[in-house]
Parts: sequence; structure tokens; C-alpha cells
Amino acid sequence: MKAYSIYYNSPIGIMEIVSTKESILSIEFVHKENFVSEVPYILKKAYIQLEEYFQGKRKKFDLSLYLQGTDFQKKVWSALMEIGYGKVVSYKDIAKAIGNEKAARGVGNANNQNKIPIVIPCHRVIGSNGKLTGYEGGLWRKEWLIEHEKKFMGKTT
Repeated sequence: MKAYSIYYNSPIGIMEIVSTKESILSIEFVHKENFVSEVPYILKKAYIQLEEYFQGKRKKFDLSLYLQGTDFQKKVWSALMEIGYGKVVSYKDIAKAIGNEKAARGVGNANNQNKIPIVIPCHRVIGSNGKLTGYEGGLWRKEWLIEHEKKFMGKTT
């Protein structure tokens, strides 16, 4: 499977968006941009949608995603995509949503394996005590994303 990449310089750091010709494979924070040659349409679409998200104009993404994980992880990621923009829920809430109330720790592990953050909004999941926990990009980014969404939550575009 051939992979392509593009870089988006977001307010919280440089993001590398990786795709096949048809689907997004991953989004991750990186320290620098590398040379980009060919950019398929899906990458251009992802770039534009991330730009709209960071401008507060996009509340939901419309991208083809290539999810690589177990059935359990895919179930968790699907539940994450149902969390409303600007809302936060606990790991236990997601465990209940997927029909496995005792799987909060497994939900946390699945969040940790999410290769498409922001689009699959794992940043919207917090501890049941209301505290921010675990985020691959760093807790400061998780907090920034939650505050960003709260700021634009009531605005329609």
C-alpha cells in the first residue's frame, strides 16, 4: 500500500497527515515538515477540513478513514466519533456506549492507539474524576483542543 503525506502547521504544532489515494491512515504531531511530492485529493480535503476545524468553522469531519486495529478498537473509535463537538465524556461513558461497562481501561488503551486524532476525537475523553488524562500529543494539546471547541461550540457556520 503506497502512502502519501502532507503537512499542516496548526496552532498546536506541525501535523503530518498520511493517506492512501483514497483514505486517511494517520495524523500525528511532528517536529518538522519533510518534502512532499504527490498529494492525492484525500490529503487536500483533509488539509482543508483541519484548517476549517482550527478556524472554528468545522464541527464534524467528512473523510474516508482507513482504520487499522482490532474490532474492539474500531468499536471504541466509532463511539468517539459520536461525541458531540465541544462535549467531553469519560472513558467509562464510552465503555457503556459500546456495551461493555467494565472496559474503561480498554477504552483508554484504544484511545492511545488512535492514529487519527482530532478527526477521531479522542481528546474529548477525560477521566471520570473530570481530570485530563493521556493524550499522545501531550495533555496541553488535549486541553487546548477542548477549550478551542468550547469557544466555537455555540457558533454556527
